[in-house]
Amino acid sequence: MNITTDKAKELIKETNGRIFSSTFVKKDNSIRTLTARLGKKYKSKTGRKAPYKAQNYDLLPVYDMRIKAFRMLNFNTLLTLTINKTNYKII
Repeated sequence: MNITTDKAKELIKETNGRIFSSTFVKKDNSIRTLTARLGKKYKSKTGRKAPYKAQNYDLLPVYDMRIKAFRMLNFNTLLTLTINKTNYKII
């Protein structure tokens, strides 16, 4: 099923912390598959806040389930999304 990036944002937010998978292009132009979830709260080790708002750059902070760390999901380079065994292609 083909969807837009706005619809992808909506679907990810509706997961309510359930695990989802996405494929995107990294900065070095390699393709990466990310298995992640929302709902886990990030706690800074230094106590400082982020120097920018992720929403302003079409980024979404997610928790990577494989490496057990936080990552930013970039909606500008998102290729596919899988939620509840339903595959979506981003157009």
